[in-house]
Amino acid sequence: MSTTEVLALVPRPQSLVRGQGQFTLTQQTQIFASPDAAPVAEYLAALLRRSSGFPLPVSVQDTVPDAQNTLLLVADAPGLGDEGYELVVNTQQVVLRAAAAAGLFYGVQTIRQLLPLTIEESGLQQDVIWAIPAVTIKDHPRFSWRGLHLDVGRHWFPVAFVKKFIDWMALHKFNVFHWHLTEDQGWRIEIKRYPRLTEVGSRRAATPIPANREQNDGKPYGGHYTQDEIREVVAYAKARYITVLPEIEMPGHALAALAAYPELGCAGEGYQVWTRWGIAKDVFCAGNEDTYTFLENVLAEVLDLFPSEFIHIGGDECPKGRWESCPKCQAMIQRESLKDEHELQSYVISRIEKFLNAHNRRLIGWDEILEGGLAPNATVMSWRGTEGGIAAASAGHDVVMSPESHCYFDHYQAKDRENEPPAIGGFLPLEKVYAFDPTTGVPEDKTCHVLGGQGNTWTEYIPTEAQVEYMVYPRAAALAEALWLSPDGRDFADFMRRLPGHLQRLDRLGIRYRKSR
Repeated sequence: MSTTEVLALVPRPQSLVRGQGQFTLTQQTQIFASPDAAPVAEYLAALLRRSSGFPLPVSVQDTVPDAQNTLLLVADAPGLGDEGYELVVNTQQVVLRAAAAAGLFYGVQTIRQLLPLTIEESGLQQDVIWAIPAVTIKDHPRFSWRGLHLDVGRHWFPVAFVKKFIDWMALHKFNVFHWHLTEDQGWRIEIKRYPRLTEVGSRRAATPIPANREQNDGKPYGGHYTQDEIREVVAYAKARYITVLPEIEMPGHALAALAAYPELGCAGEGYQVWTRWGIAKDVFCAGNEDTYTFLENVLAEVLDLFPSEFIHIGGDECPKGRWESCPKCQAMIQRESLKDEHELQSYVISRIEKFLNAHNRRLIGWDEILEGGLAPNATVMSWRGTEGGIAAASAGHDVVMSPESHCYFDHYQAKDRENEPPAIGGFLPLEKVYAFDPTTGVPEDKTCHVLGGQGNTWTEYIPTEAQVEYMVYPRAAALAEALWLSPDGRDFADFMRRLPGHLQRLDRLGIRYRKSR
């Protein structure tokens, strides 16, 4: 391999120096790993075996030998941080060092991207030279939160696809999978204490057609995940160093739950799982103590399924009209000396936060949770621009930036909408995603509160797996690099030079991404 050949690495490493020659895997190549590196070594061996057919035995030893024709994975480099790694490839061996297993895993993704594209295909590949170019790489991410979101409330996707979504995240070194599990149009997670949530709430009578949201298709639609399936996905993601962040919407976007348990709404009857897109007027009754019992019981099962530090409670787009005319809600406002319905929403969020904190978890919600006053320890995910995130960070709260302007993958990818599938609106080209900087506008002494950023895929207009892939890639590749590198370390022209080679890899993986026109 020529030293002038473009290495299609995404995200680009912080530091890369090309060497002379290459390391070539053979039938005799061995993998040695320190004990803490063993799981990642087995992952690498499985990845290589499926395509090369080489045995690649893994030997776990306290002291890794400095031998030729070996891949060495060692967890002994504390100066790189938990997610950093150092990779040295020469003609004799490949040495990957990191402080922790996550860093080793990201180093393995880099090795994967340095190998021939056939690494992405199962089955013995004949006449392939399994070569890794000689390089010295020192790498680490800029942000600790590098997320992708998938809304399964509007359209549901099976576990097999969710796993593929996670695999593609791993390739790009994302580490948070935000799983939006409940909505007005569908409740997707089994809660054993409340079986009607999935018996009733997971099914709707019809769905708006993509080309005209005012017209329904008349076809019943549904789907949900059992608790065993949830555990399966969480374990699958964990093996790829990805945290699954569940989102259980409250107090709004709750119509599917109210259809199942109407006593939790202000009217107490007449609810149906919504067959429209938009913002439903009916929300959880904030003046009903049974609502809090229900939410805490639901969250208790959620906490048992998801070990994530954060639990997302939504908190967005909650109309206050029902509360304004509800005697129970008005009595709660008086009893708690609240100023108005906005403070009532803050009261709901604060009560839920106390419950989560008591279980050693942290609450995160969309930036509407700022309205009426932010709960004491809450983290804000800022989507309506970055203003909410800036305000929260300035007040000492942690934030994740996910503004519509740069991070909403349900937006159009071209100004010429005639040649694109129907989308919710907006225009988000690749270059704008790449330019995203989560710290823009945040006071310098408060940037420590910016955990990172996230790309969101809302699925009102995305009914199929193919269309998810089309809307997410290659924009997710651009976001991966934007969250990995600082702005002064990025170069969009260089990214575009690497992108064609990277897209060839996505082709081998079967990702149906949007091709340039």
